[in-house]
Amino acid sequence: MSFPFQFDFFGEKVYYHFIFETLAFFIGVRLYYYHKKGITDSISDINRLWIMLGAMVGALIGSRVLALLENPSEIANQTLLTFYQNKTVAGGFLGGLFGVELFKKCIGVKTASGDIYVIPIIVALFIGRIGCFSMGIAEPTYGIETTFFTGMNLGDGKLRHPVALYEMIYMVLLLLLFRKIKNVNLINGDRFKLFMVLYFLYRFSVEFIKPYEPLCLHLSSIQWSSIFIFVYYYRFILRLLKLYLKKN
Repeated sequence: MSFPFQFDFFGEKVYYHFIFETLAFFIGVRLYYYHKKGITDSISDINRLWIMLGAMVGALIGSRVLALLENPSEIANQTLLTFYQNKTVAGGFLGGLFGVELFKKCIGVKTASGDIYVIPIIVALFIGRIGCFSMGIAEPTYGIETTFFTGMNLGDGKLRHPVALYEMIYMVLLLLLFRKIKNVNLINGDRFKLFMVLYFLYRFSVEFIKPYEPLCLHLSSIQWSSIFIFVYYYRFILRLLKLYLKKN
């Protein structure tokens, strides 16, 4: 197994990462429309398009800004090209959240809109991380050196945590969780909030086994964005904890 995975296409080398990244977007969108057919959506189709546009614009900006902050010492050396090329999923979610809320205010939509996207996002993330894994250490989704049994040579001859594989396993667990609670009567928007909290909980934790550069107080930009999400959804988290304690 030699990283990064690539193949020849008419004399040009093509990375599998591009294939899986494109496939993730395509399948995610198709899953969204598949799930949309089975529900009565209180949000009109045109407003859904505006909301999706807000998510895409926000994700485009957020993914680049957070990626920029992942390496504070290199900010001064950034060019417009490297700023655009570097991106992170966590920043995409954070920026997408702001973009959606901003566009919803502009078009006057007050209804929670995220639940329908949860399963498509999980599946798209799983597929996308296959591409990240295929890049080895050429993508910033690898971990630090380890003697743990999961350690893999990702292209530099060192045994490292295969962080992309960890996230793929986590996505499978999240998919099973959301399938299990499919018929549970939850408040509109709770499924998306639960996904965001659980995903950023994972991202906060996994940073400790990645070669990250601290942004402030020994925490990375992704860890600070995770803390922001926990604060943003603190009422939901408290309500969830109260419900759990009440049942137990």
